[in-house]
Amino acid sequence: MANYKFSLNCPLPIFDYKEILLAHGGGGTLSRKLLKDIFYSQFGNPHLLEEMDSALININSERIAFTTDSYVVNPIFFPGGSIGDLAINGTVNDLAVCGAIPKYISVGFILEEGLPLADLWEIVLSMKNAADIAGVQIVTGDTKVVDRGKGDKIFINTSGIGEIVNGVELSPVKCKPGDKIIINGRIAEHGIAIMASREGLEFESEIESDTAALNKLIDGVLKSSNQVRVMRDPTRGGVASTLNEIADKASVGIKIYENKIPIREDVNSACEILGLDPLYIANEGKAIIIIAAEDAAKALEEMRLNELGIYSAIIGEVTEDNSGMVIMETLIGTSRIVDMISGEQLPRIC
Repeated sequence: MANYKFSLNCPLPIFDYKEILLAHGGGGTLSRKLLKDIFYSQFGNPHLLEEMDSALININSERIAFTTDSYVVNPIFFPGGSIGDLAINGTVNDLAVCGAIPKYISVGFILEEGLPLADLWEIVLSMKNAADIAGVQIVTGDTKVVDRGKGDKIFINTSGIGEIVNGVELSPVKCKPGDKIIINGRIAEHGIAIMASREGLEFESEIESDTAALNKLIDGVLKSSNQVRVMRDPTRGGVASTLNEIADKASVGIKIYENKIPIREDVNSACEILGLDPLYIANEGKAIIIIAAEDAAKALEEMRLNELGIYSAIIGEVTEDNSGMVIMETLIGTSRIVDMISGEQLPRIC
């Protein structure tokens, strides 16, 4: 343990593990335990403990969303994108699902000695293109270089600021029994694209990442209805972990229908071959939207007008029973618990 010049006189908590595992970064139960035992226990405040994708704060009576994220995806180039556009899109989406209009982004680069400048140039171009499409500006940043072998080509940290739309108040605790659960398209494409690229797997058709900025699609939904309860982007841990987090925070049950969940046939087949459950695989261009039942059809129609929402579908609903749990009605009519995965099926996914 480090030999500090000061002591906080705070005893070391009892942990299940003595060191960090890859699974601690997977968005599942180990991630949540790490957050609660280490970070929330010391950094906890009302903004942080909301557990939203962005902190919702007031500055001079202006409602602001503020978010940060780091990207360590391997490989740094993959079908459908790169670590660069992934970083911009992910930050934009974290702001948008909190009801904010994304405005400004900071970018921090950690570069490993030996990274080809051609690769860095391509990554920077992809970031500029993604920012232009989303309508955000990259306004500040930082660059550090580490010794050869002390990093992994490139890591990127981003932070984003957005203006919260007037009248929009999103939170899991607003969910009510009967609310509908919508997703804007087919799941698991990003994770399978990364896996195929990383392992050199070939399928009959190329599977590309779904990385995309969703702020314009989400803006349309918010303009079509004032009954949106909460939104989340199901990245690490996939749809299953995201819905479990909402159910736990809101103390409600969630029921989803396997036959309603959109997924490409080749992606589903790839999951079966690899022994992976698509519900737990990361997405980078998907939003889960929970909305009052009476506005669900209207929101669905609005989403399908956007090219990123063509395959939008209502996949489930909020229930009174099974508080804190996610239950799926399977294709054969049985029900099973969709629990939060302990770690991550695929590490270094974003």
